[in-house]
Amino acid sequence: MACSSITLVICFFLLTICECDQGDWTNHGGDITNRRFQEKEHKISPQNAHTLAQKWRFVTGPFVSATPAIYKGVIYVPTWSGLVFAVSMQGSLVWRVNLTQITGLSGVISRTSPAVTKELVILGLLGPAKVVALERETGKLVWISQELEETPLAKITMSGTANKDAFYVGISSDQEVNDTICCTFQGSFQKLSLKTGARIWKTGMLPDNHGQNGLYSGAAIWGSSPSIDEERGLVYIATGNLYTVPASVQACLDANRTGCFPSNATLCDDAVVALDTETGAIRWCNRLGGDDVFSFICRDRANPLPNCPSQPGPDYDFGESPMLVTIRHRNRWRDVVVTGQKSGIVWAHDRSTGELVWETLAGPGSKSGGAIWGAAADNTRIYTNIVNRDGLNFTLIPSSNVTRGGGWVAMDANTGVIRWSTANPTGALAYGAVAIANDVLFVGSFEDAGYIYALDARNGSIVWRGMTNAKQGGGFSVADGCAFVGSGYMPPTTGDSIYAFCVA
Repeated sequence: MACSSITLVICFFLLTICECDQGDWTNHGGDITNRRFQEKEHKISPQNAHTLAQKWRFVTGPFVSATPAIYKGVIYVPTWSGLVFAVSMQGSLVWRVNLTQITGLSGVISRTSPAVTKELVILGLLGPAKVVALERETGKLVWISQELEETPLAKITMSGTANKDAFYVGISSDQEVNDTICCTFQGSFQKLSLKTGARIWKTGMLPDNHGQNGLYSGAAIWGSSPSIDEERGLVYIATGNLYTVPASVQACLDANRTGCFPSNATLCDDAVVALDTETGAIRWCNRLGGDDVFSFICRDRANPLPNCPSQPGPDYDFGESPMLVTIRHRNRWRDVVVTGQKSGIVWAHDRSTGELVWETLAGPGSKSGGAIWGAAADNTRIYTNIVNRDGLNFTLIPSSNVTRGGGWVAMDANTGVIRWSTANPTGALAYGAVAIANDVLFVGSFEDAGYIYALDARNGSIVWRGMTNAKQGGGFSVADGCAFVGSGYMPPTTGDSIYAFCVA
């Protein structure tokens, strides 16, 4: 009897160890570092990644473009049809809720990766700009925030980050695609109470236009998930382009003059930004987009609208947030944030001061990237996609080979030097966030077949190919020998499922 009791205790202990070691993935970026790195993964490796095979497929309905979140063996993901699912890692339904039904808001959806805590599953809505918290175990509504931005067409596309007693999220807008409303929206970053959803602080990225047209607008905060340095008390984000500027500034830009923007104003467009977690005060802000005044309603240069700039900017905003990385630089350890930009440039800045440590042109930029949706970092390298929407010549450094499709790039974390570049083998675009686990990089291809790949992160060689039968615009999460990914991006793409691909 005593031996049997000991056996039971040992079995319970081992089961507990297995659950803890399989690894959680609690927001778009995996955790508060936003590195999209499953550090606990040991089952998948470059040696066995070729054995990856579909373990299950769970049909959700259209479409799944968010990176699935994982907590204690359960996967959480929203769909473009307004549903939120909790699915076990074995592929069975835990719960399903309809956002319209539980919020009372007509036709609402979420495209954000959930932020998951012990008690809550938290998502932003794709208009109105509200945040919803669900009970993690049941899906029941716990709270819904106030409208976080009241200008027309405001929305939340950023996947927020939960930390301690707060939830952090940025606000975006559809104003730049609407010629009758553009443009009064100004991007802001906000901290909410994790318990109630009440706003604690709100920090704007531009001089306040008081809701008036013809002034500064834009600087949406729309991609990836914020990273948080608990020791420094800082949260890091990256912002979008300007939509409009005051007439005097636009006249200066149209005349090709320099120094058009005032130096004494808060202008954090196309910027990497560090904010104080307690107060929301901006500690540093590095503008990295040049004179980037752009909106989609002005993209037709042959038939510009009356309020469009004569020389629209390149639309080189940031579609992802910084990652927390510690590197060896000039013979000392240095804490940096690393951020990919739609220009194709990857930037490393000192976390405390914002000083530029290194920058690397990883590949060609475009209005769709460049780097977008989410880079990844382990303890050795930085990884990014290069979408290459314009089909430019993309040199696959360190070789001299060229592709006109998308691809993926790895850089030395300490120096930014490109270690390898791999072309998308079909020549398609390379949308979608990348993810790294135990020297295996997971990536997706933006084509109807929905090809997905595992690369040996040490050299960029493709070691496995799978298929999801729909364009890949989302990203992977990894845990316990499996990679989880949705299918589809947004209308009019197809895709209706979550997939689990696991090693043998």
